[in-house]
Parts: sequence; C-alpha cells; structure tokens
Amino acid sequence: AYRIERILPGENWDKKTRSPLTDIGVNVKPGDYILAVNNTPVSTLPNLYDALIGTAGKQVILRVNSNPSDAGARDVTVVPTDNEAPLYYIDWVQKNIDYVTQKTGGEVGYLHIPDMGQPGLNEFTKLYFPQIRKHALIVDVRGNGGGFVSPLVIERLRRALVMIGIARNGMPQTDPSQTFAGPMVTLINEFSASDGDIFPYRFKTLGLGKLIGKRTWGGVTGIRESLPLVDGGQFFKPEFAIYSKDGKQWIVEGHGVDPDIVVDNDPGKEFKGEDQQLDRAIQEIQDELKTKRFDFPSPPPWPNRNPAGQS
Repeated sequence: AYRIERILPGENWDKKTRSPLTDIGVNVKPGDYILAVNNTPVSTLPNLYDALIGTAGKQVILRVNSNPSDAGARDVTVVPTDNEAPLYYIDWVQKNIDYVTQKTGGEVGYLHIPDMGQPGLNEFTKLYFPQIRKHALIVDVRGNGGGFVSPLVIERLRRALVMIGIARNGMPQTDPSQTFAGPMVTLINEFSASDGDIFPYRFKTLGLGKLIGKRTWGGVTGIRESLPLVDGGQFFKPEFAIYSKDGKQWIVEGHGVDPDIVVDNDPGKEFKGEDQQLDRAIQEIQDELKTKRFDFPSPPPWPNRNPAGQS
C-alpha cells in the first residue's frame, strides 16, 4: 500500500488547478492508504505511477482505506490531472501569505504575480483586493516571465488617497475607492524577465517602494516573428526597445533592474524552506510601518444642519 503524506489543495473551481483527491465525494485525507488502482493491487506494481500512465482526464478507481488493509476499504472515483505544477504554485503562494501573516500579526499583505499576461493579471486581482485593507504590502515578481500588463498593475498600485468617504452608519472608505494607502516593497530576482523587468523599473522610478532581491534578467527588446523559413522554422528579429524619458540612454536591456537591497537566497536554505529574500522584505516593510503607517482617522464632528433647533 502507498500512504498519502500530503494532498495539495488546489482551486477546484478552475479545471486547470483542480486537485483530484479534493473533489466532492472523494473524501480522502493525508494518512490514508491507496491499495489498488483500477482493481489492480499496488503491491503487484513496480510503482504507483505505472498504473496512472495515460489516465489524465479519465476516471480512475482507487481503493483506499485508513489503514493498509483491504478490510473496510472503499472504492472512490477520481480524475487525474495532467499537470500538477499549478497545484504546487498555489501551495507555495498560500504558504508565503500565511508566513507573512504570521510574522507580521496580519498587518502585511503578500501577493505573487507569475507573469504579465492574463494569468498574472488574474492572480494580482485575486490577491490584491482582498488584502487592500492591510497596512503594508509585499509584491513578489520573482520568476515573472513577462507579458504586457505591467502598466495596468502599476496604475492600480500608484492610485493615491485624496480623501475619505463615509456613508450614514457606514465605515470610512478610501477615495478614490479601492486605494492602497500603506507602504509597499517589491521582490525581484534574476528570473524576473521582459515585462517582469519593466514592472520593477516602473515601481522604482515612480517611487512606490524599495526593490529587494537580485538584479533582474535584463531582456526587454521585443521581437517580431514575421519571417517563416522553408524548413518550418522561424526567423525572429528585434523590433521594439525602450529608452529613458530624458532621451539619454537605452534602459534595462542587457543589464536588468538593480535592487535597492541585494539579497541572494542561499540554495541550501531555500531547499529547506527558508526564503531569505522574503524575510528581508518583511523586515524592511515592518521598519517602514513605523513611519508610513496609515490608519483611518475618525470623522470630524457631524455638522449641525438644524442650528435653530427646529423640529
């Protein structure tokens, strides 16, 4: 029998991030045992994976039990996924959120943007707005593969508080609405590339906060793939580039964006689960909270619109 040590939670409302053992009706938990796959005892297999070859997206019957015995075992139907990487990603992000929450007493938010395309924008939207009332924010673009939506994300992050609105018997609200009013930092590394380079450049240039980590990849020259070759290949040529607003130099390409605070994760420590870059971001943002913390002030005394005491 195979003992289940861990089940990645996933997000089952999206088929791309569905975790098979958490589907409705499966009711399998860590510590349970897998005894058979499609009625083939796992004890007769070289390994469990042999029985799962070619089963992605198809119904598979697992015989499971809370102990490694057929007595009291039950059969459950699951549909294996063809890619578990999204599940590990979700698990990693949630662990970072939980870690930051625990280390800061819930005062600091955390979000990771994996790319600057639709998936990355979806992740930003999913994680940013639920944390908008946090006192500070860590934006993580390490490993961001680029895209084209960094202006949209930056425009949201740089939205500035102008006034405070309140409704009768309501709570104070930022105006403009959904404005984050606390300090921010951004995590970067050598795998932040293309629009993943450009995002921290914008963040730093606009003075939104410090960059922490390692210098980004440094590849922002856009290409156009308009020349197919007779052998089926394609010829790519550089087409788009960026230079500084004062017109004095080409920027980012070939160098990347330098962090304000250099932190290189030790691979051995990272393998054991220690994230030195994230720890430094927590330290910096907590220091900034000492001077840049925003708390909603109480409203002033309500105006008296009936000074004569008329009924």
